[in-house]
Amino acid sequence: MKRVHWYLIGSGSWFVAHGIQSVLFAWLVTMVLRESPEKVGVAQMTMMLPSLFLMLLGGSLADRGGARRMALVAQTAAAVPPLALALLVALDALSFPLLLCYALAFGIVQAFVTPARDGMLTHVAEGRIQHTVLLVSMVQFAVQLFGFCLGAIADSLGAALVLLVQAGVILAGLYGYYRLDDPVRPPVQPGPLLASLRASIAEGARVVLAVPAMRAVMVVNFATGMCFMGSYLVAMPLLVREVFDGSSMDLAAMNTANILGLLTTVIALLRYGDVRRRGRARILAHGVGVVALAALALPMQFPTALVLVYFWGASGGVAMSSARTSMQDLATDQVRGRVMAFFSVSFMGAGPVGALLSGTLVDALGVHNTLLVVSVVMAAVLAWAGAATALWRFDPHRARALCAAA
Repeated sequence: MKRVHWYLIGSGSWFVAHGIQSVLFAWLVTMVLRESPEKVGVAQMTMMLPSLFLMLLGGSLADRGGARRMALVAQTAAAVPPLALALLVALDALSFPLLLCYALAFGIVQAFVTPARDGMLTHVAEGRIQHTVLLVSMVQFAVQLFGFCLGAIADSLGAALVLLVQAGVILAGLYGYYRLDDPVRPPVQPGPLLASLRASIAEGARVVLAVPAMRAVMVVNFATGMCFMGSYLVAMPLLVREVFDGSSMDLAAMNTANILGLLTTVIALLRYGDVRRRGRARILAHGVGVVALAALALPMQFPTALVLVYFWGASGGVAMSSARTSMQDLATDQVRGRVMAFFSVSFMGAGPVGALLSGTLVDALGVHNTLLVVSVVMAAVLAWAGAATALWRFDPHRARALCAAA
């Protein structure tokens, strides 16, 4: 088998588990524990908070010690939190503080899995980076749908059994990473580990800050995490609960509509070829997402909301693949793990703030008004990015030369 096939087995298992968790965690906090909007925001923030502090360290360790090795260790550790949570559910001992402990533990291992997985992508792509990014995205979104289906039947199967399945899927993916070979790494500079890691992270930051297109991607990523991810993780489950009086099946339907939109876009890009104006495509795609999110603030039936979430997801497919491909393509082998860690932390690191803010806004303004507020903020950021940054006129050849010089 080709390297990319083994990579898809390893990363695909993670995204099946992630699909299960996306539905199950939101269901537990919103519909089983029936927590307030503010506490829903706190729970989702806790899940993502470690990314803000640890993902840069994870990227540096991936470059230093090997992305494949770190993926094996971190993904093994990722099976422990769902096993512990399954035991708590089976003993009928689930509480909000214990759910926060689970979220924090899983968030910690995720902060190391993500940069390790991204650090291997160019190695397995073997020169076809945008095609491989699209292929990997398509498979990851497709298997997430399967995860959503498993999460959706938590009402009937019980959360404990679904959590056991989640842990088993995570462990099954280790075989794919085990079969991969290690990419060639530059020699590690001698010296104290802590000082070396600080210098390593600083070097990654220097590269990112030296390239205007990378800086612009980071700013838009941060805004996307604040506005879109916060709404997706907090406002959407609350919309299902409070407006549509939904169940775990409805939560899964909302997630499925989003992923189907992403999948549609990725399949179209694979069919019709690479995006040349990646920065411009990202700004325009996010603009479509802003319109779809704002429209969700209007009174409507649940099927209409699913259609809007589908278009929101479709716009995200263009934006996500364009941004991720640009960063993978620009970074050199020596700093790719760290550059992709900065890329991930600019998005996922903003998520905790966005989740907490979304929960607070829903408490104060209601779900519909919150969706309008974040749509306006995101539209303002996109207007700024198009008018005042290098993103609209992004030139990959010139940006690659700047990155190499840095």
